[in-house]
Amino acid sequence: MTAEIIKLKKTVPCPICGKPSSQQFHPFCSARCQDIDLNRWLSGGYVIPARDDEEEAKLPDADTGDEDE
Repeated sequence: MTAEIIKLKKTVPCPICGKPSSQQFHPFCSARCQDIDLNRWLSGGYVIPARDDEEEAKLPDADTGDEDE
């Protein structure tokens, strides 16, 4: 009797290099691509650009409230 191998995760292209992903490093193809992705996260490479001054302009000022009335 032989055991049937069941793939747990779908093989998709590696998001770093495009090679087929491996089960061990899913969704990456290797430890190298996994480390590249981690470095991008830690160095701020995946930051969504935003402007802080637009957010501050939309917020009401705490000093202008009419609390004394």
